[in-house]
Amino acid sequence: MVLEACMIVIDNSEYMRNGDFQPTRFGAQSDAVSSIFQTKVDSNPENTVGVMTMAGKAPEVLVTPTQDIGKILSALHNTKIGGEADIATGIQVAQLALKHRPNKSQRQRIVVFVGSPVNADDKSLVRLGKKLKKNNIAIDIINFGEEEENEGKLEEFVKATDSGNNSHLVSVPPGPHLLSDFIFASPMLEGDGAAPRGGFGGGDDFTVDPNMDPELAEALRLSLAEERAREAAAAATAAAAGEPPANAQAVASIPGDPMDEDEAMLQHALALSQAEGAAGDHDGDVHMGDEAPASAAEGEEDEEDAIRLAIEMSLREKEDDGEGDSSHKS
Repeated sequence: MVLEACMIVIDNSEYMRNGDFQPTRFGAQSDAVSSIFQTKVDSNPENTVGVMTMAGKAPEVLVTPTQDIGKILSALHNTKIGGEADIATGIQVAQLALKHRPNKSQRQRIVVFVGSPVNADDKSLVRLGKKLKKNNIAIDIINFGEEEENEGKLEEFVKATDSGNNSHLVSVPPGPHLLSDFIFASPMLEGDGAAPRGGFGGGDDFTVDPNMDPELAEALRLSLAEERAREAAAAATAAAAGEPPANAQAVASIPGDPMDEDEAMLQHALALSQAEGAAGDHDGDVHMGDEAPASAAEGEEDEEDAIRLAIEMSLREKEDDGEGDSSHKS
């Protein structure tokens, strides 16, 4: 397990609005960033990952190397798209961010997503690559969207940076596939214990060999992509509302499992119960039987009992939903 600090440089230029990747280039990139983050932090408990942009007015560090997925998802959600990407300046800023990492024992790595034409010339990129190599910084580049136009420049850049096969270029053509598929199928994450697979990093139990059952593999990938998008939206909403990150992260479930709706309903009921508790004691608002007054009088432990009762009531409401129980509240 490699001990590593990694900075992910994302492309937030106007080109990221293109829809040749689903749902857009930026959306596909965000999903891949989440996958890489999870793989890195799962491979070693001391690994950290940061995120920065390289377009707009100037490259900007959004999150310094961290182990908090909530910060990463929130930063991706709030990133503004616009301008042109400056890959050379972005990599130099990432290098500076890694230089100030707290744990100097961590190896340094920069992962760059390039989804727009590279505006730097070959010679300047080669000089930059040699500088990274001298400072023991590895680089991985995911070249997508404009892969044919950029491939020659980026190949020379990676060759100049590579030391002992520690740097990689992954070129991804447009199509109905995930960037994560190509990343996990490449040697890029092999040092992090990631085997080639078509799902998200983080030890999911639904790995399927696409060669054996391509239809099932594609269905699982799409389900996992939708789940990741829901998690990102929930985390961003919680961050905007100032809520604890724990309430924002959705509970992962088996793709296509009928329990999805039950879990969503449970989370909704729990959130409502917690909101009612924060607003004050309203024991008469919901009839929970004899336990409700006792719960309000006891303290935090009994409040948890009241929440559980609220959840049970919500489950019973769902079972009776077909009978039109609009008068369930007394």
